[in-house]
Amino acid sequence: MERATNSPHDAVFKHLLSHRATARDFLDIHLPAPLRALCNLNTLRLESGSFIDDELRASHSDILYSLQTQAGEGYIYLLIEHQSSADRHMAFRLMRYAIAAMQRHLDKGHTQLPLVIPLLFYHGRVSPWPYPMCWLAGFADPDIARRIYGEDFPLIDITSTPDDEIMRHRRVAMLELLQKHIRQRDLMDLHEQLVRLLALGYTSRRQLKTLLHYLLQAGNAADPVAFLRHLAQNVPRRPHKETLMNIAQFLEQRGHQQGLQQGLEQGEQLAAQRIAKAMLENGLDLALVAKLTGLAPERLALLAH
Repeated sequence: MERATNSPHDAVFKHLLSHRATARDFLDIHLPAPLRALCNLNTLRLESGSFIDDELRASHSDILYSLQTQAGEGYIYLLIEHQSSADRHMAFRLMRYAIAAMQRHLDKGHTQLPLVIPLLFYHGRVSPWPYPMCWLAGFADPDIARRIYGEDFPLIDITSTPDDEIMRHRRVAMLELLQKHIRQRDLMDLHEQLVRLLALGYTSRRQLKTLLHYLLQAGNAADPVAFLRHLAQNVPRRPHKETLMNIAQFLEQRGHQQGLQQGLEQGEQLAAQRIAKAMLENGLDLALVAKLTGLAPERLALLAH
């Protein structure tokens, strides 16, 4: 059971261990020799404020010291946690605290993760401490957990995956192919691959619409309408052909409407300029002409010359 941070045990421990000289003796005595050898205890500095997020704050009494290594390069943080009752998941909690301290270090502008050495000081009723101090022991299979968290995480770098390999990825092939080439200017180069993938029948009509929406939203194809029409002409499956043609027609109509609107706006602008110039030539005040035509005074000043 987690304890409140305002217990007398926590208060006295935190008060004394917040004193730099006391903390130095504590660490000099209790740090394991290999870790002690890394630390330059003369550079101990108490870090102010809590580094734990709101979710964890109710169940900790952290003391965080930063120090340099014996080589004088980099940072090591010493996290001292006090515990007056046995907690089965204490090692996991310490891991969470350590990661929070690492995040705090990065938030200060550092680019490398610091070493954070968690230490637990325990004086509970149950003796000795009954639980493992390796957080990986909390998993049903610690060996598998150690392989996952002690080695490189799996990486799917689609940018360096050959297209031929992507084409063999069944239901995710089209997504991966588009995300790999989304910034490509000429999507016609993908035409044959996309036709082959759509012919396999892995992509539903709804998925195709989603992928096309992504393509139009995030891509930078030179002529998306021409690309969609060309794709539609070669796709053998009728539902996909209709979907591609419908989207192409919609984009074409929208582009035509935008063109008409732009033409109307340009025509209205030219007419307003002609009227404004005539007003100015007839001696009307510039401010009045600006109010009547809606043109900017700077623009009218150019027309007046």
